[in-house]
Amino acid sequence: MNFSLSSLAASFVFGVFGLYFFRHGKKQGHIPSLLVGLILMIYPYFIENAILLWGIGFGLLFLEYQWLK
Repeated sequence: MNFSLSSLAASFVFGVFGLYFFRHGKKQGHIPSLLVGLILMIYPYFIENAILLWGIGFGLLFLEYQWLK
């Protein structure tokens, strides 16, 4: 795992969003939110490239935003 400042910040930011979406999905019974939240919390452990890490995270946040509209 890469411990650059960018990677640590991305892991923290997307982990917080992931926890929120996971709890929201569980509470509302909205499976897509629950899955996106789970993915947001787990995927930073497997991606080492900081640009890819931020790109996937913002892509997942955009996907969740579209589902919640």
